[in-house]
Amino acid sequence: MQESKIKVIVGSTNPVKVNAVRRALSAVLESSSIECVGISAPSAVADQPMSAAETLLGAKNRVEYCQAQQDADYYVAIEGGVDQFEYGAATFAYVVINDGKRQSIGRSANLPLPHSIYQALLKGEELGPLIDKLFNTHNIKQKGGAIGLFTNGHASRESAYHQALILAMAPFLHGELY
Repeated sequence: MQESKIKVIVGSTNPVKVNAVRRALSAVLESSSIECVGISAPSAVADQPMSAAETLLGAKNRVEYCQAQQDADYYVAIEGGVDQFEYGAATFAYVVINDGKRQSIGRSANLPLPHSIYQALLKGEELGPLIDKLFNTHNIKQKGGAIGLFTNGHASRESAYHQALILAMAPFLHGELY
């Protein structure tokens, strides 16, 4: 069987996001060769989305932008955000995958945030630089992220995205059921 080539446009140049998309799609589309191209796609939301709705809108906006730029088999965006839930503040990400005919939305697990960090976010700080200050790291959002630091390396930003992406691929893998 000949390997098919799949072109994927990712609405970010962040290597963590591009690698997560490449790994996840390579896993679920195992008989295909995946070419992932990251482009700078505006979210048209705040740099630090502070609600689930704003976070999802940012991911949708990035996918729409990618679709307007070039042809691909899939367009993918990942948007990280924060929200205050009844059980406390948490950070998470939405993923949006679109193949031009169908769109699927997924979401990562929540990482609980300390109250002090959430309060700083409410004052306008962004999570990545805030975590860099707290843990004395540099550009953690392009590495393991807050997830990696708060879990002592047992999970990472990429691993959280990876699972959300795989789950969001279900409608593409079983289109007849969706």
